Amino acid sequence: MTSSLIALLATTVEALPEEAASVATQAAAAAATGEFSLLDLVLKASIPVQFIMALLVLASITSWIIIFRKWKVIRRAKNEADHFEERFWSGAELSKLYAGTTERNRGIGGLEAIFEAGFREFNRIRQRRGVDARAQLEGAQRAMRATGSRELDGLEHNLELLANIGSTSPYIGLVGTVFGIMVTMHSLISTTKQVGIADVAPGISEALLATAMGLFVAIPAVWAYNRFATGVERLSVRYDAFSEEFSSILQRQAHLDEA
Repeated sequence: MTSSLIALLATTVEALPEEAASVATQAAAAAATGEFSLLDLVLKASIPVQFIMALLVLASITSWIIIFRKWKVIRRAKNEADHFEERFWSGAELSKLYAGTTERNRGIGGLEAIFEAGFREFNRIRQRRGVDARAQLEGAQRAMRATGSRELDGLEHNLELLANIGSTSPYIGLVGTVFGIMVTMHSLISTTKQVGIADVAPGISEALLATAMGLFVAIPAVWAYNRFATGVERLSVRYDAFSEEFSSILQRQAHLDEA
């Protein structure tokens, strides 16, 4: 009896490697025949998940439109500021610079618009009788502050929307994940057969795809918002510094007129 038990154990031990090899072969064949398609996941997803995916695609398109437009606007503002500062500090007369800003048949912006507003208000107040230098300078400063605020408001336009897309897209994707898992679990409740990974994988895949889409929408939007916000802040510093320096020049000019 003891010899029969030993022979049975030996036979079982020899069969285990063969069974493991058979399982591995079947798994490899399944992996080879299985195809992973994002399009199939989207088309076979549940209606709530498809709606959330469509919303994320719309948010992505909107964010990229804002990114390209804002990149052009901020780059143009930087180039215009560089060119005007080069002309302003080259020693040209203020009256000639002002005439150049008003005679050109184009819209002006940035530092050029701030200069034009300040110098125009300074000349308007200076033409009045009995107005001292302080009143002239204060009027020019008010005009430059108002114009600078309008210029910065134009640069910051749609940045809030870009920030909202970047901050809310991951949560929208998580909502899609929750719906996908809920639908998958609910569909498995009514089944009577034994549930395997093949039954759960499609629903979980579409749920995770919604999360991935939310991240793909959010990452470029957040990066672009931080970059553009920094660019606008630097332009704001340049505008304020130019206004202060130009105010000093106007102050000296006003005192010379009084003398």
